[in-house]
Amino acid sequence: MINSLQAGDKVAIVALARKVDFADLEPGINILESWGLQVVLGKTLYESFHQFAGPDEIRLADFQTMLDDPEIKAIFSARGGYGTTRLLDQINFTNFRQQPKWLIGFSDITALHSHIHNFGIESIHGTMPALFAKTGAEEAVESLRKILFGENITYQSPAHDLNILGQAEGPLGGGNLSLLVTCIGTTSDIDTSGKILFLEDLDEYLYHIDRMMVQLDRAGKLKNLAGLIVGSMSDMKDNAVPFGKNAYEIISEHAGKYGYPVCFDFPTGHEPKNLALVCGRKSILKVTDAGTSLEYFQTSL
Repeated sequence: MINSLQAGDKVAIVALARKVDFADLEPGINILESWGLQVVLGKTLYESFHQFAGPDEIRLADFQTMLDDPEIKAIFSARGGYGTTRLLDQINFTNFRQQPKWLIGFSDITALHSHIHNFGIESIHGTMPALFAKTGAEEAVESLRKILFGENITYQSPAHDLNILGQAEGPLGGGNLSLLVTCIGTTSDIDTSGKILFLEDLDEYLYHIDRMMVQLDRAGKLKNLAGLIVGSMSDMKDNAVPFGKNAYEIISEHAGKYGYPVCFDFPTGHEPKNLALVCGRKSILKVTDAGTSLEYFQTSL
C-alpha cells in the first residue's frame, strides 16, 4: 500500500501525452499548494512537438526523473490526449516497484494504470490538474484529495434502468474503454478475472463501442468479472444509418448475459464529476433498487 500524502510532501506534474496550455494548469497548481503540497513542475509542461508535450524522449525523460526521485511522493499527469502508450515499454519501473508512489490521471493514462496494475501496485484514476478548475469538478477534486491523504470514502450513484442488481467484491481495474482494448495482447494487458472492471469513453461512434465490447468479450475480459461499473459515455456519435442502440444498451448486451452486478451512469469519466477510483484496491460494489454504492477495503491487490 502506498503511503498517504502529508502536508509538506513534494508532488510532480508532468505531461505524458498531449501538450499543455500552462494557463490551464495554474488553478490546479494553486489547489495542490492549498493542500500543503510542494508542486514540482516537469519540463514537459512547457514543451510542444506537434500535438505532443514534446518528443517521446523528452516526455519519457521527464516522467522517469520524477518516477526515480525519492522525494516525489505523487505524479500527476497534467492532462490526457494521446501518447502514453508510446512510452510504456521504455520506462524503467525498477525504483518505482521498490518504492511505489501515487500516479494520477485518466483517459489516455489508463494505459499506465493498466501497466502498473500488473505489478500489484495501486494508482488513481482521477481528474487532472488542467481540469481541476472546471465548473462542476469540485466533487472530483475533493474525492482525489481524500484518497491521496488517506481519508475513508464511499460513493453513491442513483439507480439506472439497465442496472443488474447484486453485490461484488474484488480489486478495481479499468478506465477508458479504447485504451483497455489497445492494451490487449501487450505487457499492459490486465487479467480481469475476479475484478470489478470500470469503463468510460469519449467521442466515439456507437459502432466503435460495440466493436470494442465484442473485442473485450472475445478476449475473455468480461466473462469472469466480479462486477462491472459503467461510467460516462460522453459525446457519442452515430452514423447516417443509426446503430440502433445507445452506448449503455450496447454494453448491457455484451456484459449483461453473465449475471454479475452491473451499474450504469456511475460518475467516472470525461465529465466534471469524475470521482477518483483506486485501481488495484479491493472494493465492495452493491447494486440495489435504491442505487449503487462503492466502498474500499483498506488493502491492495
